[in-house]
Amino acid sequence: MSDTNHYAEAGVNLDSGHQAVQLMRDIVRSTYTPQVLSDVGSFGGLYSLSSIRTMTDPVLVASTDGVGTKTKVAARLNRWHTIGTDLVNHCVNDILVQGAQPLFFLDYVASDQLNPHQIADVVSGMVTACRANGCALLGGETAEMPGVYMPGEIDIVGTIVGIVDRSQIIDGSRIQVGDAILGLPSSGLHTNGYSLARKVLDDLDWEAPSEHLGTTIGDALLAVHNGYYHAVGLLHDAGVDIRGLAHITGGGIPDNLPRILREGTAAHIDTGTWISPPIFKLIQDKGDIPTEEMYRVFNMGLGMLIVIPEKHVSLAQSTLSDAWHVGMISVGDRQVEIR
Repeated sequence: MSDTNHYAEAGVNLDSGHQAVQLMRDIVRSTYTPQVLSDVGSFGGLYSLSSIRTMTDPVLVASTDGVGTKTKVAARLNRWHTIGTDLVNHCVNDILVQGAQPLFFLDYVASDQLNPHQIADVVSGMVTACRANGCALLGGETAEMPGVYMPGEIDIVGTIVGIVDRSQIIDGSRIQVGDAILGLPSSGLHTNGYSLARKVLDDLDWEAPSEHLGTTIGDALLAVHNGYYHAVGLLHDAGVDIRGLAHITGGGIPDNLPRILREGTAAHIDTGTWISPPIFKLIQDKGDIPTEEMYRVFNMGLGMLIVIPEKHVSLAQSTLSDAWHVGMISVGDRQVEIR
């Protein structure tokens, strides 16, 4: 046989893919729960549902998402661990809003040319978040696609599958006029608005300490997307009646909060009720961006909004010390007023 590796000459190194899998094998196994019946490298992941027999009417909840151009921030700084954690937390939050418990996660990591240690670093971040959220990293795909992705950069996508008893689904249908809106703090941009942030901040030094930020721009931009699974669980266990949850992602509060408002209701948000991370002011001032646009692009410091009865506010805030009372539900047609 010829010693020429034609596939490698075309830009795909099968050995790199194999090495990446070997580097990830043990840390991925560390996320396995007793329900996982397959091993790393299986064609399909096997997950037993025997433990859900206590549910009356179990419903699977699934979501797929990415981290947008936050990957370009990671590439500029050559720091890859955190975007894997971002991805898992984002996906878990997306099914949490319907009351789901995460079961397992699947990932897709692609690049122009595989760097096994880089890919393993990204996946190790996913493992960190999977452990924290009690879900298994059940499987995934590592793809080398020369000509599709830019050299030195990667793309990541994740799918989460969770479960909730049908009677426990949170869909906003019980939201009432007079209910309170609580906000849980974000760590910064989370996984949205990076195209605008990178454009505005591009000519600044991202690795120099900033007195305004209390850290570097790079650190502020790579701040890990907060996960809210345990916080919401604490509220539930304390007896707080959670009537609606909105994960504040792309589109900010104006686009995400209306998704859970039922007909005949609206929301009022008071911007003076929480502390926004300073990275948002830096972006707004440097880019001369109108406040209205800032609220459409960024979360502005609120990563999750929770609608509860007004009488449960004290209980909720005694349970979660960082929960802000940021607004209320009023009569309207699913619109949001931010003032």
